[in-house]
Amino acid sequence: MARSTSITMDQSYRELLATLSDGSVHRRFDPYLDIDWDAPEYAIDPDDPRWVLSSISDPLGATSWYQEQSLGRRIAMGKWRQANVTKVGSAFESILIRGMMDYIMALPNQSPEFRYCLHEMTEECNHIQMFQEFVNRVGVDVPGMRPLFRRMSPYVGLLGARFPVIFFIGILAGEEPIDHFQKDLIREGKDTVPVMLRTMEIHIAEEARHISFAHDFLRTHVPRLSPFGRAMTSVAFPGAMRWLSGEIMAPPKEFAEKFDIPDSVIREAFWDSPTSRRILGNYFGEMRALADELGLMNPVSRRAWKKFGIAGDRARYRGEPRRWTRSRR
Repeated sequence: MARSTSITMDQSYRELLATLSDGSVHRRFDPYLDIDWDAPEYAIDPDDPRWVLSSISDPLGATSWYQEQSLGRRIAMGKWRQANVTKVGSAFESILIRGMMDYIMALPNQSPEFRYCLHEMTEECNHIQMFQEFVNRVGVDVPGMRPLFRRMSPYVGLLGARFPVIFFIGILAGEEPIDHFQKDLIREGKDTVPVMLRTMEIHIAEEARHISFAHDFLRTHVPRLSPFGRAMTSVAFPGAMRWLSGEIMAPPKEFAEKFDIPDSVIREAFWDSPTSRRILGNYFGEMRALADELGLMNPVSRRAWKKFGIAGDRARYRGEPRRWTRSRR
């Protein structure tokens, strides 16, 4: 599964990279120019009821236990959870940057991937600044990643140079859950804290480029794998999706300890109940479609998707709204 630096790229892939690079130059955001952090409408109110978690899009917010708590506790838990997911998101972006930098430094001269990847890393640095500014202003001292994943994160980045196909699958495994979670919040029309909504809008807009690149990177590189490499990748695909979605979307143990959340509620929310499993599975409709397109759906890998609890219908197109979400509005 290792990469050859002499890989031949077709013209359509080169044109896509040029388009994405042009978009990064002319359609970009700066966290300190495009967000007026000190504007009155972006002031953080710690008692704002808009911190309450969605009962549709958030797996904890969907539990009856959470819905039965006092408004003050729901606000406090929602604020902590939103800040921590954001903190984890910034940590994931740092892993992406480390792995992508290792990858491009082994590329040959004239590679169009080199330029686009640098654009993407610049945007991810801006996202880290934006996310951390948000966390700082919320004022909740959240830990972010779980301890084990934090210790593993430098080594995850090494996959970028050694196993780029697996690494870019991992990128999608981290980007897709956050992207779908944010889109679902906006689509359901939930009244959201304004500064959080603005950070989500910026992140969604730029992640569209990043996700598009990762899809086409895999379309270009997966067909060049050996039969053994393709077989291994077909199983690694759902494994990466399930592992990283759990690391990003499920809270660390400090959350349950701080708010005295019963273990049974944590299990229900992440991911033992039909509702939470449906939320989890809906993150990956486009990934199932991509795996199918790439020829990575076979009898063994299909069982893996099912075993990991993320099997289901494939998305018909990029950005397709979740039909079950719309039906519950």
